[in-house]
Amino acid sequence: MEHFVLIKKYGFSEVFLSQISQENHLEPARVLSQEKGFYRIITDKGEKLAEVSGKFRFQAAVSSDYPAVGDFVLVNWNRSGSSAIIESVLPRKGAFVRKAAGEPQQEQIVAANIDTVFLCMALNHDFNLRRLERYISIAWDSGAMPVIILTKSDLCDDLENKLSEVSSVAFGIDVLVTTSTEENGYKELLPLISEGKTIAFIGSSGVGKSTLINRLLGKERLKTNGLRNDDKGRHTTTRRELFLLPSGGMVIDTPGMRELGMWDNDDGIERTFRDIEELASQCKFRNCTHTNEPGCAIQKALEMGKLDMDRWQSYRKLKAENDYMEDKESYMIAKGRREKEISKLIKKMPIRV
Repeated sequence: MEHFVLIKKYGFSEVFLSQISQENHLEPARVLSQEKGFYRIITDKGEKLAEVSGKFRFQAAVSSDYPAVGDFVLVNWNRSGSSAIIESVLPRKGAFVRKAAGEPQQEQIVAANIDTVFLCMALNHDFNLRRLERYISIAWDSGAMPVIILTKSDLCDDLENKLSEVSSVAFGIDVLVTTSTEENGYKELLPLISEGKTIAFIGSSGVGKSTLINRLLGKERLKTNGLRNDDKGRHTTTRRELFLLPSGGMVIDTPGMRELGMWDNDDGIERTFRDIEELASQCKFRNCTHTNEPGCAIQKALEMGKLDMDRWQSYRKLKAENDYMEDKESYMIAKGRREKEISKLIKKMPIRV
C-alpha cells in the first residue's frame, strides 16, 4: 500500500507543516505505538521503530514530555541505523490525560491529537453512571468531542431505561448503541470516522473496544476474548496503538484502565455537571458550602428530588480529587518550561516537506 500524504491521511496540521523545513535532516512523523522505550512511527517513507535522542531525555522535565500514541514528532530517519531518532514532540492540539496510576504528581497522556473520543460502556454489569461521569469530565478537557458508545446491547433487557439514565448525565453528547452479534452492529460509528480524523476508544476492560475496531478494520487485527463467568469482559488490549482504517480515518485502541484519576479537569467537571453548576449559581451566598446555609439552591434541589444525591456526591468527589494535588504547581511550571523550549526549536528549524 502506498504510504500516506502526511497532511490529509494522518491528520498532520498544515499549520505545523508551514513552520517546518528539511534542515538538519529532520522530518515529521506520527507515533503509532509505544512499548519498552521504543516507538513505532510512520512517515511518507513508511513505518520504522524509533527511540528518543539522548538530548531529548536530558531535557525532558516530566513524563508527559515523552511521545505518546498519536503525537507528531520530528525525527532523524537515520538511514544507516536500525531505528529512527526522535528529536522533539510537536505541540499537541489536545490529549486525553489522566493522573498516572500510582503516581500522585504526574500526568499520563493516553492519546494525543484526537478529534473524537469514543467513551465505551457495555450495557451489562459494566454499566456505571458514576464512572461515565468521570470519563466525560476528562474527555471534555481533551480538546476532542466526546461520543458515548453503548456496547453489547444484546445483553440488555431494559435498553430504554439505560438510555434515559445515560441522557441524564450526558448533556450535549451523542449516544450510540452497538452490538457485536449483528454483522452491521457497528455501522452507526462510520459517519463519525471521516478521512484524516483520529478517534480514541476509551473504556473499561472487556467492553468491546477491540471488537469494534476489528469490525472497522474489516479483519481480526486485535485479539478479543469473551465474557468471564461474572459477565465482565476479559482484559485483552495491552498497549495503546493507532490504526489507519480503509475509510481513511484513524482509531486508537487503548487498554482498559483500572484507574482514571483526574488531572487539571476543572473545566471538564464544570461542563459535565453543568446542572449542578447552574444550581450553585442560584445560592443566596456566593461562598455557599452547600451544607447548612440558608438559601442554598443545592440543598433545596436535593430535598425536592430535583437533584439526585448520587450525582451530587459524584460531583463533590471529582472536584475534591481534582483539587488535591501535592506539588502540582511545580510540576506545571516544569511542563510549561519544556513547552516553551519546543516552540523555540520549531521557530529555529523550519523544514521542507
